[in-house]
Amino acid sequence: MSSEQRTEISTLGEFGLIDHLTRNIELQNASSVLGVGDDAAVIDHFGKQTVVTTDLLIEGVHFDLIYTPLRHLGYKSVIVNLSDIYAMNAIPTQITISLGISNRFSLEALTEFYEGVYAACEKYGVDLVGGDTASSKKGFIISITALGEVAPDKFVKRSTAQKGDLLCVSGYLGSAYVGLLFLEREKKIFLESPGVQPDLEGEAFVVGKLLKPEARKDIVEFLAKEEITPTAMMDVSDGLSSEILHICKQSNLGCVLYEDKIPVAEEMKQAAYKFEIDPTACALSGGEDYELLFTVSQSDYDKLVLNEEISVVGYMTEPEAGAHIITKGGGKHAITAQGWNHLK
Repeated sequence: MSSEQRTEISTLGEFGLIDHLTRNIELQNASSVLGVGDDAAVIDHFGKQTVVTTDLLIEGVHFDLIYTPLRHLGYKSVIVNLSDIYAMNAIPTQITISLGISNRFSLEALTEFYEGVYAACEKYGVDLVGGDTASSKKGFIISITALGEVAPDKFVKRSTAQKGDLLCVSGYLGSAYVGLLFLEREKKIFLESPGVQPDLEGEAFVVGKLLKPEARKDIVEFLAKEEITPTAMMDVSDGLSSEILHICKQSNLGCVLYEDKIPVAEEMKQAAYKFEIDPTACALSGGEDYELLFTVSQSDYDKLVLNEEISVVGYMTEPEAGAHIITKGGGKHAITAQGWNHLK
């Protein structure tokens, strides 16, 4: 894309803009009966139950365009919604997307954003079936609604864990938070000395985890293949500690979490040490990992260990015992929610 080329969005008008951004859509799901271009989309889930989630992303609160490429932002905006669908043990099938756009953004910039949206839709087999655009006085506002399908009553809630269940998590935790620390550090240097090139040498792993996360479709598919139905599940968007406390509170249980079982990547450990912070603290309190946290019956343990991407990190207890973490040194501490709070 040439940096000189700039088409003002106002030259297209709202309907022209929607036509431009959606002209090449090909529907992938049989349940998508009618997509973009009418007053509403039509979806038929053939006797399955529909799961719906929505997310709002606001410039300056949820993302910073100084270091977030628009294509990555489009991709991530879809992923954060798909992750919520997978966290219900469902399969995402459609999304709608609504944007508030200021005149800072050219048509080329918006097209780049949509390239990321379409890349995520293609990878996860999801159809974009509608949305809206409006002008925003300042900043970029993104609202995405995702729909998914699940066999009747096979969805998984946060409130149905049982005493004795194993507490499990997918992937590695804390990497996105450390990636954010690097990008914020480089932003500060750039704002003070605009000529300085960012130094992110060797940090592609943690930066990538923040800018281009993935949803854990593979975990939901594995659980289905092995006929494991989690007793409770949610995605890790605000840090492991606060998510564990959600499951404890909503299931009316306590838990024991083992620090040495929390999965952290070697790249994240080394990066955290550069900031002189504890990798465990990043895993417990860092947000935006989009991994799955779930509980399963102990009888499913032998099947779970077949998947190297799943870590058993603890177990659920009676509510009176509270929620505790056993440290590597053998100490026992109450788990406190220090996750990311976007309302402060």
